[in-house]
Amino acid sequence: MLIILKHGAGQAQIATIVAEVERVGYRPHVSEGESTTLIGAIGKGPTPELLEHFRALPEVAEVIPISKPYKLASLEVQPKPSVISWPTGSTGGNAFMVAAGPCGVESREQILTAARFVKRHGAQMLRGGAFKPRTSPYSYQGMGRAGLDLLVEARAETGLPVVTEVLSPEQVELVAEHADMLQIGARNAQNFALLQAVGETNKPVMLKRGMSMTLEEFLMSAEYVLSRGNLKVILVERGIRTFEKATRFTLDVSAVPALKSWTHLPVWIDPSHAAGKRDYVIPLALAGVAVGADGIIVETHPEPEKALSDAAQQLHEHEFALLMKKVRAILPAVGKEMVGGLELA
Repeated sequence: MLIILKHGAGQAQIATIVAEVERVGYRPHVSEGESTTLIGAIGKGPTPELLEHFRALPEVAEVIPISKPYKLASLEVQPKPSVISWPTGSTGGNAFMVAAGPCGVESREQILTAARFVKRHGAQMLRGGAFKPRTSPYSYQGMGRAGLDLLVEARAETGLPVVTEVLSPEQVELVAEHADMLQIGARNAQNFALLQAVGETNKPVMLKRGMSMTLEEFLMSAEYVLSRGNLKVILVERGIRTFEKATRFTLDVSAVPALKSWTHLPVWIDPSHAAGKRDYVIPLALAGVAVGADGIIVETHPEPEKALSDAAQQLHEHEFALLMKKVRAILPAVGKEMVGGLELA
């Protein structure tokens, strides 16, 4: 249920309602606006008697049952967009971010070269997989712990925060020690044990949509993270599986405005995995920006043809530079800006 406090309620009144929410066995989530404070009481559906109990409290203006199955992710609980920030930039609201780098960490020279040029062209975050989930057990599986150490070195040199994928609950502690954001890939989007494990960390989580998930299922996966106390979740549309074979997946650009009408969480797109071919990455990325995405995550490599994974979809440096130029041209038209970035080298 959603408890709306009376106009002008102060911290003492908020604390009173929070304590009462906890006393009856619910978990409170406070959202303070300029003139109104909302307190979400998260738990099983409230009885009519419980609704009336809270309505009778002197601090309360109204109590509304939350209709959505995804409680903490819904706009009912938090009507204002969530904003997640790092020293290099923010995402959510009118703030836009770009995360870029190679599909996988392959060597010290490769990841440092990529980190340097993505920073030079304006990216605010470095991506790179130390652990790689691959369809074939014979494909490149990543450098593992050594790859994490190289990402830390790249961050130390460039100042770029790092996002990298975690594959199992057992890896969460290790990856969280090295990364600034934990990525949950499409194959693990309904790995509920993993979602709960990252929900117990204090690191932001990048959750990619499963290739066959509905948007409601996607938000329910995010709810697993949120329900464990980690409220920093970014949703990423990365393409769904359809009958079409021209692209690796079909980028569902309509998911961006749909999700933003249901949730306060930032919504990004991943044009690289949707496209599967570098020629399509820039147009798909720009489509995502145009429909209101809060960020993009793009694969780019110093020598894409030599990449050990996803070679066909990784951009050359000059292509990434062109993408960034076009993104900057579109952002003002959709009311967004890249804020807090590093100075370009």
